[in-house]
Amino acid sequence: MSLTSRERVIAQIQHRETDYLPYTIRFGSDVGEQIEAYGTDVAERLDTCYGSPAWRNLVDNAITRINTHSLGVDASTGSIFTDVYGCKWRVDRRPFHLEEPALKTPSFKGFNLPDVDTLFNARWKEKTLHAIKQTPDHFVAVGFGFGLWERAWTLRGFDGALMDAASEPDFFEELLDRITEHQLAIIERLVELPVDGVLFSDDWGYQRGVLLGPERWRRMMKPRLARMYARVHAAGKYTLSHCCGSVADIMPDIIEIGLDVYESVQPEARDNSPYELKRKYGDKITFWGGLGSQSIIPFGRPEEIKAEVSKLCREMGRGGGYILSPAKPLQPETPTENAAAVVEAFLQQAGVTFP
Repeated sequence: MSLTSRERVIAQIQHRETDYLPYTIRFGSDVGEQIEAYGTDVAERLDTCYGSPAWRNLVDNAITRINTHSLGVDASTGSIFTDVYGCKWRVDRRPFHLEEPALKTPSFKGFNLPDVDTLFNARWKEKTLHAIKQTPDHFVAVGFGFGLWERAWTLRGFDGALMDAASEPDFFEELLDRITEHQLAIIERLVELPVDGVLFSDDWGYQRGVLLGPERWRRMMKPRLARMYARVHAAGKYTLSHCCGSVADIMPDIIEIGLDVYESVQPEARDNSPYELKRKYGDKITFWGGLGSQSIIPFGRPEEIKAEVSKLCREMGRGGGYILSPAKPLQPETPTENAAAVVEAFLQQAGVTFP
């Protein structure tokens, strides 16, 4: 009897090889809760390429991502959206961006984080349970969007948060403490759901390394994230986290505090080769991603893409601990023939005959 998608993902997390690699392919923008808000025409171009949308029925994403929309940015509201935290966003351009943070100075005067009870009403739970039931044989991960670092910089502005960490550390650590308690309360609601894991989203890295620097990350972020991961594990769920950029410098720390699955695995970032990360840490953490969204997908030839997918399956899949995926959703600039190469290579490794 063959494995279900859910069983295949869990086997990989437990570092057991499977009949084929579980995979995910997404079409759209990777922007927190509004993953598909902007969308792309890639899937529509593939419809034309293949003569119909029938190919879509062949794609079976092993992980179902369910997001807490009430905590995110609604890109369907016009040009400016104010979120529940009081931050103003420009949402009519791609990608959307922060126009005005809720905390304009390093002070909490007159500011409170939103009441968690108001974010999780009965209608939200009903909608979420309905979404979970749609894919019963898949691994279900529920997320709440901006993580600890991302919530901090959205509240203070990106430059403001970086300057706070360096010049106003007492204020910044209090901000992190408040966000931590708030997100722990959110996690309490999420782990009550019949899901397999909690998906965090926190871009600690950029192309050259860790945004806060490794030592400051270890001092400020690590112990607070450890508390969140521990709460998820206490509920019998897995921890997954999306993270862009290079996190090679803190990979041992991420493993130490209990992250089960590291998603994105952006190969273009410094020292972030999936193969090198697998060699060093492949028996301790599961990697999800690794197919270059800034390199081979937009700029390679179809045959190069297929060869790289084969290499990922062969080397990253050895010994388990790997979920096949592009590092990012397929972006608008992806040539049609390259998008087709990704889809066909993923399906081929799964034993699906493509028409």
